[in-house]
Amino acid sequence: MTTVLPGEQVPAQHVNLKLGPGLLQQTSVGGTPAVVSTRAGEVQHSANRNKWWIEGNSRRYAPAPQESVVGVVVSRSGENWRVDIGSAHMATLDGLAFEGATKRNRPNLKVGSLLYARVSLAHKDMEPELECFDAQTRKAEGFGELKGGFLVQCSLKMCRLLLDPHHFLFPLLGSRFPLESAIGMNGRVWISAKEPRQVIAIARCIEAVDPDGGGMDEAAVKKFLNTLDV
Repeated sequence: MTTVLPGEQVPAQHVNLKLGPGLLQQTSVGGTPAVVSTRAGEVQHSANRNKWWIEGNSRRYAPAPQESVVGVVVSRSGENWRVDIGSAHMATLDGLAFEGATKRNRPNLKVGSLLYARVSLAHKDMEPELECFDAQTRKAEGFGELKGGFLVQCSLKMCRLLLDPHHFLFPLLGSRFPLESAIGMNGRVWISAKEPRQVIAIARCIEAVDPDGGGMDEAAVKKFLNTLDV
């Protein structure tokens, strides 16, 4: 992986380019488009989505369009809600940004409610905006209020690892007991299982595997689970 500092150019020149956190597209002196890093870290690239981003050790989330997040409703303002997603500014969620929502039929969210949402708008000079449906299908597709369960805080890097279908942790846990999860790119993971001890086991495993924590590997996690008897 290539390590860059703020202001350095990143060789991300492809069709339908998608830029994630830490990258900014601007026009160079010669008039050609250039992608520049806005923070220090490692350049990451997802070939199947053609998305580029900078992976750093920051725990402060910088919103990026199309990213999934887990948020907490902190207040209501007219027909909108203000949601804490762990970024520098509160996000706004429109009351109609749900599948099938109308002015007469919309969710009744309370302060403290957990949400699995998608960032629809992110700009450094504006508050981020959220919506709880898939942009293409307009269906919920798993987005919306998260009821019950438990919220785990972890590093941004750990969230990206958990979203990798080849990562070992959730398949390993799922082979032992049924579980549900909602993984936000903002350092928050919502988990749910039938028994409290299983929820505790999931949370402790996430914390142990987190690169900012123990960085435990698969073999060590298996031994750890055996000590928990789950």
